[in-house]
Amino acid sequence: MKILDTRVYRGPNLYALRKVIRLRVDLGELEDYPTGKLPGFVDGLLEAIPSLREHTCSYGEPGGFVRRMTEEEGTWLGHVLEHVAIELQCLAGTPVSYGKTRGHDLPRGQYHVIYSYEEEAVGLEAAEVGLRLIRHLLTPEHAAHLPGPYDFKTDLVDLVRLAQRRAFGPSTASLVRAAEERDMPWIRLNERSLVQLGHGKYQRRIQATVTSETRHTAVEIASDKRLTNQILSDLGLPVPRQMRVRGPNDAVEAAEKIGYPVVVKPLDGNHGKGVSINLTTPEQVRTAFEQAYEFSSVVIVETFQVGNDYRILVVDGKVVAAAQRVPGHVVGDGAHTIAELVDAVNQDPRRGIGHEKVLTRLELDHQALRLIEAAGLTPESVLPDGTVFYLRSTGNLSTGGTSVDVTDAIHYDNRIMAQRAVKAIGLDVGGVDFISPDIARSHKEVGGAIVEINAAPGFRMHTAPTEGKARDVAGPVLDMLFPKGTPYRIPIAAITGTNGKTTTTRMVGHILKLSGCTVGMTTSDGVYIDGELTVSGDMTGPWASHLVLRDPSVDAAVLETARGGIVRAGLGWRKCKVGAVLNVAADHLGMGGIQDLDELAEVKRVVVEVAQEWCVLNADDERVARMAAHSPGQPIYVTLRRDNELVRRHIRDKGRAVALEEGLNGRMIVLYEGEEQIPLLWARQIPATVEGHAIHNIQNAMFATAIAHAMGISLENIRQGLRTFTTDFFQTPGRMNFYNELPFRVLLDYAHNAHGMTAMAQTVRGLTVTGRRIGVLAAPGDRRDEDIRDLARAAAPAFDFILLREDDRLRGRKPGETGEILRQGLLAAGFPADRVAAGIYGEEAAVQTALETAQPGDLLVIFGDDLDRCWHQIVSFGRPAGAPAIPPPATAPVFASDEPPLASAILAADSAEERRAGEHED
Repeated sequence: MKILDTRVYRGPNLYALRKVIRLRVDLGELEDYPTGKLPGFVDGLLEAIPSLREHTCSYGEPGGFVRRMTEEEGTWLGHVLEHVAIELQCLAGTPVSYGKTRGHDLPRGQYHVIYSYEEEAVGLEAAEVGLRLIRHLLTPEHAAHLPGPYDFKTDLVDLVRLAQRRAFGPSTASLVRAAEERDMPWIRLNERSLVQLGHGKYQRRIQATVTSETRHTAVEIASDKRLTNQILSDLGLPVPRQMRVRGPNDAVEAAEKIGYPVVVKPLDGNHGKGVSINLTTPEQVRTAFEQAYEFSSVVIVETFQVGNDYRILVVDGKVVAAAQRVPGHVVGDGAHTIAELVDAVNQDPRRGIGHEKVLTRLELDHQALRLIEAAGLTPESVLPDGTVFYLRSTGNLSTGGTSVDVTDAIHYDNRIMAQRAVKAIGLDVGGVDFISPDIARSHKEVGGAIVEINAAPGFRMHTAPTEGKARDVAGPVLDMLFPKGTPYRIPIAAITGTNGKTTTTRMVGHILKLSGCTVGMTTSDGVYIDGELTVSGDMTGPWASHLVLRDPSVDAAVLETARGGIVRAGLGWRKCKVGAVLNVAADHLGMGGIQDLDELAEVKRVVVEVAQEWCVLNADDERVARMAAHSPGQPIYVTLRRDNELVRRHIRDKGRAVALEEGLNGRMIVLYEGEEQIPLLWARQIPATVEGHAIHNIQNAMFATAIAHAMGISLENIRQGLRTFTTDFFQTPGRMNFYNELPFRVLLDYAHNAHGMTAMAQTVRGLTVTGRRIGVLAAPGDRRDEDIRDLARAAAPAFDFILLREDDRLRGRKPGETGEILRQGLLAAGFPADRVAAGIYGEEAAVQTALETAQPGDLLVIFGDDLDRCWHQIVSFGRPAGAPAIPPPATAPVFASDEPPLASAILAADSAEERRAGEHED
């Protein structure tokens, strides 16, 4: 049994609309051995992980999974690994519950094991630990060649520690949970606790309980305990007497001036580190100074305040919770030693490592041993029955303390005191450490003192108190960061499909920009922020969308979303306002496990499955039209066919649609809103349609209309956006880029599949050309042979002569292989063999050859890959005097041919009458 492949999906994906890990597991010979045929396996598994008994599995009740394993045949080990990986994450403190195992369309014995995760590293390691456990529980017959004895408990502890290192702390986790409950998007910005809440310009940030609204000066003041004491004292708030010291003798002198007992603590410490309390002798003070000095070069000596230790939490000027903190302790029973009592306390299932659980394990470390020694005891001492012994000086939960909620008991005077104190420091979120005999009585009556103000107060004692009511303290923080009515999502339009994505994305981005939006846009050639290219390259995956959603200037996002990113890692967001699917056609089939158009449609459907308000769908593509049933958003259909019955019914039902109407004066784009019919503009008025000849760009403009309308853009702004959107190289590189400064016309495009080539062929044949139509044709090498041949067949009707070329990256093909398949496709389509250039060129040589071959009046169509280089060659072209019309290919021809060796000879053989006849026949 082994894991063949692992994929991490960080957003909605083909398997679930959540984060999941997908393992491809090969059971090998164990395919013949489900759990029912593995004696002792189930008992061993449940002994190692007893909590698996609670898994419901397909029966919907606790014990369902055990039932599956112990049925007559049992279940297969891939399914077992799924449940083990889930439960191990729960035991590590990162609870998850979703999972499924499927073997469909995989070789025998292989399964896709899919399960959710909170923290990626923990989810991945849970699979590895689970696999090791399963292997070592197998009978000797099936466990051959495995390593020696296996210590599962050590593996589990290591997993817990990994979770502690990588998971959010309890405060950050509570804020993230509160955000999720409010359907607020969040992005983790580092491996620690820095989190972005909201998207784009609406974002706020938190790091634990420090927020983007927390003032730096306030944090600095709170970190200086001496300054804090002084500010609060000046306002008449109760604080202990305090002195700053720099050496042990200074500390003793200060203690004697203040009067014993005293507290010694570092100036800028936290979590109770280096704090010693109730010191009554010079020796204790000297020892305490050394401990405090480990954390700060400046140490504070202050009056020891008698009473209980309370933490009062203030958010946005109001007390939201209060808790009494009790130092970590044991209670004697007259029979067990202190060490044994510590072990007994740690058996409490609520205690874990660090912040793993609501309570932290007690440790007999140097602090505990010092207190034990000071009491004249040892860890082996037996405490009398009922005797409480404190192993810590402070009540911090991180050192094993416990908490009791006292929010409802706090006296009004103490509440006002805490609010004034936090406001005086200037914090938006602050924790007041208050020592008092009884928080239910006024400090004016019974005394008490503020001993510290915390700039990043922990929430665990309030969200999960040991005793009392849990308090929602994260909610008030979010209310402060996002007051009622404040948006936290920017509108997102996600656009996918086989062809037209980039042009449509750019059209929508252009319309939004004209409407006053600061647009973040991802495309196949880069990320654009407010029209500026910020990152170049294919930016159609989840990482690129994060770049946009994290930018604090962006107030609208238009995200081209390609198949590859969805298949590899899922979406980069959880929800969008508008999801659009333009078409589903053959491209990239056989890659990433996607074998046919139905599977490709399932991948692209993910975009509309997370579209909350509107899904824009191609009503002329049956696979796309059916996606409306899977979207929470309302459909807006786009159709080129007036007789589309689906759209007619939709309009009758008062739905929205964008249609192309034929009239005496040409084609008109029309928007339907229920029974209202709104003419938008003539297709020929859109420059990208090349006077209405480029049907595919008419359709792209219709999609852009529907998407922009769904985004709330006015119809007049949509009209103006489409009228001013051009397909020049700098606005849409590689999408219908014309260059008219040569004696012949040049068109650069990126069509690289049969569907796109069909649209381009239709456009090319529709253009008025007095000379020849010359094509420079290529196909990506990683496509299937039949896809390459289909591309050639689609191109054949458009051209009088074709040069074949190959990309710089052959993508696994041999030199000349892709070009030869293209040639076969052309010939199969009836394209004359003597009108295909005799050689297969590299891209740069092919473009140069074509430019030197073209004659006045010709239309040269170059299907490019390195678009920048192609465009540079085109605009800088100047034929040297005496240069041959057709140079030889950059590499030797891959195949022999009886055709004339020069393309010029081929072209010269064509008479104008023959060309015109060919056009008429088409």
